[in-house]
Amino acid sequence: MAHSLLQSPPSSSSFASSLFPRAFALQSLSFDHSLKFDVVQPPHCVKGKPVIPVINEPKLPKFLELAKTSRTVNRNGNKLKLFSGSANPALSQEIAWYMGQELGKIAIKRFADGEIYIQLQESVRGCDVYLIQPTCPPANENLMELQIMIDACRRASAKNITAVIPYFGYARADRKTQGRESIAAKLVANLITKAGADRVLACDLHSGQSMGYFDIPVDHVHCQPVVLDYLASKRISSKDLVVVSPDVGGVARARAFAKKLSDAPLAIVDKRRQGHNIAEVMNLIGDVKGKVAVMVDDMIDTAGTITKGAALLHEEGAKEVYACCTHAVLSPPAIERLSGGLFQEVIITNTIPVADKNYFPQLTILSVANLLGETIWRIHDDSSVSSIFL
Repeated sequence: MAHSLLQSPPSSSSFASSLFPRAFALQSLSFDHSLKFDVVQPPHCVKGKPVIPVINEPKLPKFLELAKTSRTVNRNGNKLKLFSGSANPALSQEIAWYMGQELGKIAIKRFADGEIYIQLQESVRGCDVYLIQPTCPPANENLMELQIMIDACRRASAKNITAVIPYFGYARADRKTQGRESIAAKLVANLITKAGADRVLACDLHSGQSMGYFDIPVDHVHCQPVVLDYLASKRISSKDLVVVSPDVGGVARARAFAKKLSDAPLAIVDKRRQGHNIAEVMNLIGDVKGKVAVMVDDMIDTAGTITKGAALLHEEGAKEVYACCTHAVLSPPAIERLSGGLFQEVIITNTIPVADKNYFPQLTILSVANLLGETIWRIHDDSSVSSIFL
């Protein structure tokens, strides 16, 4: 992690300023042919595990203090309630800290046969309720828990119910690629809607079309700014940098990332998938020889696609390979593949909790709590959400 990543002088679309309160201090910013950032404090470690924590500061980041938004964001939390499911309580607590709120009291239990029991232990009558629950593994249990939480709030006369889903499971089943397949993403969207949700807040959906599966408003939050903010702490000449899409389907995502990263060149790994969770790399489109490659994807499941892509990049002469993704599902044998020496660093976010057994030296976890907390405030105050990313 001693290696670094550079950004050349940013364009108007670059994220030149910090998007969220930094987890480590940056100083000595100079504008010549490159941006240079000196890291004063190392990433926070808990039991030797690298974690970029949320900084609980009373004021907003500079870019959020623009006059056009400060006039409209009222921060009226009198009728706002936050509740956490059992899928990712640590992220829920960080969101509450950023917002200056307390998590609502809720009882979540399991009967002996596995049935879920939920009871709200405080009144939500007339309140705007936000239920924070990613549908990460075990996906079916967490999805059912979310629906029961929604139902409990609806029956307790909540005014509005927003399902905050940092990771939306079943998003990969978003279309029919062969006969007699289900479109599970649409089914899950229907289940959440019919349970009584009035709005959904989700991070980095596998495909944007999934927003259309909901018959209620969907706020789609992109976590790229969090990763870009972290990469700004690194130093590498822009001429040595290339952004790589691990498959053809992720080209649009990688292109947007490259544009924000000093308009870096783009390369594409062309692969042919033989089955679910099985990928075969076929070809590389673009030049990576002698360069630092940053592979960008929305999620890492078994890590087959991204590790085979990284191996191909090394074969083609890449100097270093970084992996960046929002959702770290990390199903076996992902850890063995990611920690095998192909990657200089694996950068993920905490939309999905990482089990203790899944930590390895190259892993860096960034928090999206500030991003989600700010988005919740803006939804609650009927303010613009898209202006966060301008």
